[in-house]
Amino acid sequence: MFKVLFLLFIVVPIVEIALLIQVSDVIGGFATIALVIATAILGAKLVKQQGLGAYSNVQSQMASGQLPGQDLFTGLCVIIAGVFLMTPGIMTDALGFMLLTPAIRQRIAKTLIEQASVKMKSSAQSNMFGQGFGQQHTHQDAQAPFEGQKYDPFERKAPQSESQPTTTIEGEYRRKD
Repeated sequence: MFKVLFLLFIVVPIVEIALLIQVSDVIGGFATIALVIATAILGAKLVKQQGLGAYSNVQSQMASGQLPGQDLFTGLCVIIAGVFLMTPGIMTDALGFMLLTPAIRQRIAKTLIEQASVKMKSSAQSNMFGQGFGQQHTHQDAQAPFEGQKYDPFERKAPQSESQPTTTIEGEYRRKD
């Protein structure tokens, strides 16, 4: 956590100042200031437009009873992009405009979903049958319950392998009081 905060509060401003100095050497000081102000104004306009669009999509999906996962992620990216675009600098503006691009947001979402599904799979494997939280188990034991099965974290029903048939016990029950 310290490394992340160090990066955010020390390294990023130093890089931003260096980039602003280099750009001002090429296009001039007043043009650099105008560029920073123009990107902030344009960014605010785009953030407002895309943020309101994401908000209305979330509302309509929730009204129809659907989970608005993609639109919530879009809203989060738009908020982060707004912070980047309001921060004066060249690098943060570039990152902000990249987060406002739908194709880049979709690629980020896909990567995060893949990482989350891998973490969920490994967590489910290590905690299977009460193992985990300080209990020792071998790597082979953790893999055994899921051999030959596909794991999809968004699937409602737990996957079953073809070699394990389901057992249904049929019968009648009568309560005798």
